[in-house]
Amino acid sequence: MENNIFQRFEIKYMLDSRQRAIVEQAFRGRMLPDPHGESSICNIYYDTPDYRLIRDSLEKPVYKEKLRLRSYGRVMPEEKVFLELKKKYRGVVYKRRIELAEDQAVAYMAGRCELPYDCQIGREIDYFRRFYRGLEPAVYLCYDRSPWFSAEDPNLRATFDKNIRWRQEDMDLSAPIGGEALLLPHQSLFEVKTAGAIPLWLVEALDRSGARKASFSKYGEAYQSLCKERIGVTCA
Repeated sequence: MENNIFQRFEIKYMLDSRQRAIVEQAFRGRMLPDPHGESSICNIYYDTPDYRLIRDSLEKPVYKEKLRLRSYGRVMPEEKVFLELKKKYRGVVYKRRIELAEDQAVAYMAGRCELPYDCQIGREIDYFRRFYRGLEPAVYLCYDRSPWFSAEDPNLRATFDKNIRWRQEDMDLSAPIGGEALLLPHQSLFEVKTAGAIPLWLVEALDRSGARKASFSKYGEAYQSLCKERIGVTCA
């Protein structure tokens, strides 16, 4: 059964094509590409009408949380998606998610039905939805992800995300994939996901490439772009 509870550090770097090539070269013999290959990940982030969740998150508090609906590629209403609660406390990321049909997830988030089964994660999501009243689809985000995993350490994973796009129209996981770009064509968001420290060989590869840690929230960047479109200023 797929693990639906995650607890780890997620360290981000913004890489250009040259830097990515250096990192991927260092992967040889150490990291293996996911057997499913590159995939398109689609998300719908839920927020209050005044964007309380993302505004709080951009303040960089000690604790923050988000709720999103995620699919791997475009899905039909009867196909499975993940309703995911993401929390971050003192740098540690906690993800808890449940799997259900896309049409069930949408109906539940709209308050038209209850979850189809009872479980601890479902109760946590249910509490979140009641606490933040008025949650609604705020942003659709999609990107192309290349995942890797360590040949030796089961707690070490890495991903390259490119073609990160967002939109506020057709906020439906069954709609065609697409939106407005958040990155330049040669850029990739690189994330190291680990339960402990980054291995020395990867630290050295990142140092050779000249990469630096990046504070980059996909939803946060989309929200900033939305603010600029609407009122021409950066939102806080």
